[in-house]
Amino acid sequence: MLLREGSVLTWTETMKSYLDVLATPGAWRFLVPALVARLPYAMMQLGVLLLVQWSTGSYGAAGMAAAAAAVSQALVGPQTGRLADRYGQARVLLPQVALHGLALGTLLALAAAHAPVPWLAITAALAGASVPQVGAMVRARWAHRLGGTGRLNTAFAVESITDELTFTLAPVLLVALSTGFSPVVALLAALTLIVVGTVLFATVRTAMPEPMPVRMRSAGGVLRVRGVAVLAGAFLAMGSVFGSLQVGITSLTTALGTPASAGPIYGTFSAASVLGGLLYGAVRWRVAARSRLVAGLALLAVATSALTLAGSIPVLYGTAALAGLVIAPVVITGYTIIDRLVPADVRTESFTWLNGAIGLGIAAGASLAGQLVDHAGPSLAFVVPPITTGLAALLVLTRIRSLRPLPDEPTVITSESALSGSGPLPG
Repeated sequence: MLLREGSVLTWTETMKSYLDVLATPGAWRFLVPALVARLPYAMMQLGVLLLVQWSTGSYGAAGMAAAAAAVSQALVGPQTGRLADRYGQARVLLPQVALHGLALGTLLALAAAHAPVPWLAITAALAGASVPQVGAMVRARWAHRLGGTGRLNTAFAVESITDELTFTLAPVLLVALSTGFSPVVALLAALTLIVVGTVLFATVRTAMPEPMPVRMRSAGGVLRVRGVAVLAGAFLAMGSVFGSLQVGITSLTTALGTPASAGPIYGTFSAASVLGGLLYGAVRWRVAARSRLVAGLALLAVATSALTLAGSIPVLYGTAALAGLVIAPVVITGYTIIDRLVPADVRTESFTWLNGAIGLGIAAGASLAGQLVDHAGPSLAFVVPPITTGLAALLVLTRIRSLRPLPDEPTVITSESALSGSGPLPG
């Protein structure tokens, strides 16, 4: 059972609210192609990692290329959203997916030719920068269609669960194609999906927002709002968990002689994250959200430290699942806090910067873990998450007063807002 403004919401009622949103007229016309386009999004970082390692034989070089893709995607992504707001989704997505196809195709050709690492890193950065931001544009369509109704938070919850499911399925598909054929074939399949899905999504005008004038504001404006930089630092640490686990799981399963198990193990991590988010939404929290963030980061540091003890595939499955259970509630809490920290007119931009912080964390974690694997063995990749999340817990603890919510309307907790992290929670 879940909670609804202090009363009990049964699972039947919860599922009905989801089905009502999915029954919105025309929704499936853009949801289906968006799902096809978003699956490769979850394959990009791990795909570049496997491709460059296959081409060069170095996890350090692979981590560097994956980091280049993540950094460029994190920095260019918000600018893509701003252009879509100004010129419309289709006018941005169609040239962007063409550029992405060219960049990723070039990367595949260079990797097959065993080109030098700098060229691989540069083209990986171009491929990352040109990834179509379909997920953000789906949320924009939901907001355009359901804005001002009670169903919008439910739609955002559906999107959060969809994100986790794609990150569960994508690694399994990617590793299966990589080990069964080659990383080149795996990324060619990803490229096909993203081109087909993005083109179809862009041509469907259902719920597409109209272009609007861009608001002139400095790039770092939102980061100067009280508490936002602290949250960005916490999300940077959480991103490092994703990045270092990709490298650590891939390298350790290879060292143990079962490289094909990397995808299912990382999929287990993502599936546990879905479960953790659902369980988190089933609790009526009386502890302030900022305190839960400190506790969650500290617990994540403890949970990820168990990965350093993984010396076999069964233990790796169990410790990855433990880390996954913890990380989703921490991410949800962070989004919940920022929803109350910033004015409504910069809320979307604030979410984008937190997404970018996760992307930068993925880059840093993958790069650092790759260097540790090359110089000290696969198990050393797992020392990165407990260190970064532990430091993040200390950062949030020392700046916890900056995370007090703005005093405005009374807050309530709903099952939808808890699952999506888009609605306010007490504290």
